[in-house]
Amino acid sequence: MSRDSADTEAAIDEVVTLCRRLRLKYVREQAPEVVLTARAQRWDPAEMLRSLLVAEVEGRDRSTVEAKRRKARFPAGKTFESWIEGRSSIPAKTQRALRSLEWVSRAENLVAAGPSGTGKSHLLEAIGHSAVERGMTVAWFSVEDLGALVRRHRVDDTVSKTFSSLAAVALTVVDDIGLLPISQDAAEGLYRLVDAAYERRSLALSSNLHPSGFDQLMDKTIASALVDRLMHHAHLVVTDGESVRLADAMSGKGVVSFDS
Repeated sequence: MSRDSADTEAAIDEVVTLCRRLRLKYVREQAPEVVLTARAQRWDPAEMLRSLLVAEVEGRDRSTVEAKRRKARFPAGKTFESWIEGRSSIPAKTQRALRSLEWVSRAENLVAAGPSGTGKSHLLEAIGHSAVERGMTVAWFSVEDLGALVRRHRVDDTVSKTFSSLAAVALTVVDDIGLLPISQDAAEGLYRLVDAAYERRSLALSSNLHPSGFDQLMDKTIASALVDRLMHHAHLVVTDGESVRLADAMSGKGVVSFDS
């Protein structure tokens, strides 16, 4: 090994050690390759520094997105990469407007209502992933999750505080309302969430029932107050048609044949 090569390796080792102390994880990971590339290609020192700092920023951004994605607790990992615009009964123009997320920046709501299998949950999860990728915070709940929160925090009388804290999230998604009977606690939790977020943060709900039918799921007084706040600044999309899942199953998509 030449003297210059030995000096370079020693310098790289020292850079890695310093980066560890400074918690520059991505500079530390990229430094050996970048330093050698810079030396071979005779980069200006400023270019090498820029390259390392870009690696750190991009790495931290990726880490932040993944942390927000985990915290959101998305159920299935469905994104717009697997979304087929033409298979949805929602007009294409409306789909694109929803994907822009401008409504989230205006603290407006989204309600997707329609039969099972018509893409409501996929749409809402894909919107949630897009929001996270744009730096927003997202939380995903089932309506029974909200009921569990009410029961857990009723013990120490912190229900109101708990639901107020949920309003700090840019977009909260509640999936599959009306698919199963709603308990009294779940109805209370859904109302508290809608009330806490009203005109402050965005909600996205999917339901087998049109919001006008929520009084079939819960006390009419709660349903009336909930729908009044929910729909005041809301976009309502109604899905119809056959179940996409059933259509895929009948056509054999996603199934490996026993003969293969």
